[in-house]
Amino acid sequence: MEGHPILALPDSPENNTSDYIDDDEIIAVFVPESMAGERLDKVLAQLIPQHSRNRLKTWMEGGFVTINGQIPKIRSAAQAGDQVLVVPQASEEEQAYVPEDIALDIVYEDQDILVIHKPAGMVVHPAAGNWSGTLLNALLFRYPDIAQVPRAGIVHRLDKDTSGVLMVAKTLEAQTDLVRQLQSRQVIRRYLAFAWGQVKSQTVHASIGRDPRDRLKMALLTGSASKPAVTHVQLLNCLEFGRSKVSLIACRLETGRTHQIRVHLESLGNPLLGDPVYKKKNPAEASQVKFARPGQALHAAVLGIIHPRTKQPMLWQAPMPDDMQALASHLQFPTESLWPDWETLDV
Repeated sequence: MEGHPILALPDSPENNTSDYIDDDEIIAVFVPESMAGERLDKVLAQLIPQHSRNRLKTWMEGGFVTINGQIPKIRSAAQAGDQVLVVPQASEEEQAYVPEDIALDIVYEDQDILVIHKPAGMVVHPAAGNWSGTLLNALLFRYPDIAQVPRAGIVHRLDKDTSGVLMVAKTLEAQTDLVRQLQSRQVIRRYLAFAWGQVKSQTVHASIGRDPRDRLKMALLTGSASKPAVTHVQLLNCLEFGRSKVSLIACRLETGRTHQIRVHLESLGNPLLGDPVYKKKNPAEASQVKFARPGQALHAAVLGIIHPRTKQPMLWQAPMPDDMQALASHLQFPTESLWPDWETLDV
C-alpha cells in the first residue's frame, strides 16, 4: 500500500506459538492452530492484548496490517501459521499534543502568565473532532517549555465559536494559583452577547449538567448529575428586528460551567443569536440575520485576576470583534452603545 511498504517477516516458529516481536515500530505474530478459522481482528485482539480490538480494526482498515505479505479484508479468517505484521499508529489523542505554528493574539505576557485574545473558530483544547489547530497546539509551538505544565497551562476554556480574552499559566505554580482563584470565584469574567427577545436584567441560579438525552449538550438539571451555576445578566440595549426584538446584554459569571451563558439564556427564552445548539424559541427572523460567525454571538470582553506572583489585581479588555460589530450594524445598534462603561454596570 502506498506509503506503507510491506516489510519482510521472520520465519514462522516451529511450534506456531503466538510469541510476537515488538521493535516499537512493528509487531509480528504467528497464528496458533487453536485460533485457526477465527476472524483476524478477534485473533489479533487476543495475541496483542495491549491494543484494543477497535484500534486493531482501525489499523486493518487503514492498511497497517498484513497477513502473509498481503493486506487482508476486515472479515478475513486466520489460518494456523499465518504470519501477521502490524504497524502501530498513534491515536488521535496521542497525536494531539504536537506543536503547530498558529498565530496568537497576545494581550499580555510575563514570566508567569499569558492573556490571549482567542478568535471565534479556534478550539482551546484538543477533543473529538478537533485534534489539531487548537490553542494548545499553538502554545506548544511558541512556548516549548509549557509542555511541562498540565494541559499546556490552560486554566479555563472558551467555546470554539466564542471569542475573547483567556488566560494561560506558564508555570505550574501560576496554574495552581489561578485555578484556586477560579474555584473561589475571584476571577472577573464579563461577556457581551446578542440574544433574542427583550432580556430582563437578573441573576440566574440554575444548576447545569450533561443532557441525558443528548450527550453533546448541557441542560438545566438537579441532583448529583449537575453543578451549581450562577450568571448575572444585564440588559444594555434592545431594538426591534422585524416582528421580534434583539437585546445586547452583558453577563458576568460566578461559575464557569460548560456552555453556561448559552444554556441559561435559552432557559430564559432568550437564546443567543447564531447559536446552532441552544436555540429554543428562535423567532422566524433568525433566518434573516447576517452573521459571519458560524456560532453564537458571544464575546469574552473582560478578564480580571490577582497576579499569582505579585498579588496585584490585573484587568484586561478585548474590544468587540469585527464580526460582532458587523452584526450590530446589521441589527442597527448604534456604535456608541456597543462597549459599555463596565464600572457603572451591576454585573
